[in-house]
Amino acid sequence: MRKNNFKSLIHLHFLIFLWGFTSIFGALIDLNPIFIVWLRLAIASILIFIYLFFFNVSSLKLSTSSFLKFLLGGFLISIHWYLFFYSIKISSISLTLSILSTASLMTSFLEPIFYKRPFKIYELLFGLVAVLGLLLIFGTQSENYLAITLSLICTLLSVLFSLLNGHLVQKYSSIQISFYELIFGLLIISSIIISSEYKFSKLYLIKSSEWIYIFILGSLCTAYAFVASTYILKFITPYTMMMSLNLEPVYGIFFSLIIFGEKEYMGIQFYIGSIVILFCVFGNILLKHKKIS
Repeated sequence: MRKNNFKSLIHLHFLIFLWGFTSIFGALIDLNPIFIVWLRLAIASILIFIYLFFFNVSSLKLSTSSFLKFLLGGFLISIHWYLFFYSIKISSISLTLSILSTASLMTSFLEPIFYKRPFKIYELLFGLVAVLGLLLIFGTQSENYLAITLSLICTLLSVLFSLLNGHLVQKYSSIQISFYELIFGLLIISSIIISSEYKFSKLYLIKSSEWIYIFILGSLCTAYAFVASTYILKFITPYTMMMSLNLEPVYGIFFSLIIFGEKEYMGIQFYIGSIVILFCVFGNILLKHKKIS
């Protein structure tokens, strides 16, 4: 189990590296966020279905007891993705990703409640220090209240999703969880589109280069990463996952600076805050590694 824990942490950081590109794709794809999420869900669902149909058809069976749990997971992840891409569109990649760092603090308070375990002092301390880094970031972006609020809600949904999957993966296979959560998420987003003024006809306006970004987003960054991250929750806690996900803003901000240049440039206070958050990530990882070695 200890070996699996360490391998899972390495695998997780590879997935986080991949997720660092999702914000870049969201900015590069000139499409309403609701359609970006719909396409992401559709491509991932189709790819996982093809795999299950040929290699693991038994996982397509859906029990009555799991229906509502998978439906809740689909709702949490689909709305999380929508708010994520929407926040990027109205503010910047750097700001949106930096807010995701509050996930560690939220999880440090919510995980003990969900799993009925004692609070760990070092988790709370790292979470609070991460918030100090976040406050430094807020100080440079106080005019973007809407984007900050939406990003915080987006982060809370992500935390609740990880806590739910940490429970589900103990009973169901990661690929079954992923498939049905994506399917239900697709149905939820489809319902929103159909009942609103959004038109599917706008998908015909997508450029060929954007289809490449969309496919990578739906396949590598979603189908593969979604299943793998759910499986990893068998070996690590949701808190460790959310704390490690603080690296996603670091990767995403780095990539955005290279690709978008001055548009994503932030002041020195922003980067000091990011370094503080990064310190918390590695501090948590080192403590976890000490405990399992």
